[in-house]
Amino acid sequence: MNRIISVQPFGDGWSVRSDAFDSEMMFLSGAKAEAAARRLADKLVKGGESAEIRIFLRDGQLAGRVVRPGGRMALAG
Repeated sequence: MNRIISVQPFGDGWSVRSDAFDSEMMFLSGAKAEAAARRLADKLVKGGESAEIRIFLRDGQLAGRVVRPGGRMALAG
């Protein structure tokens, strides 16, 4: 499953939202919000899921996206 993680402006700060968790995370800095989104994507990929980070500007336009393919690794045994 491809999980979407959105970084977008919220009031004077920035939010990180995803269907991977119930509540959103709030940050004063866009850079900190983006870093948190990348950490979340890393965790999802390690768990075998794909993740897509969508980063939005203050005017609502999509600034960029980062796609992290996931994949389950078979365990030998």
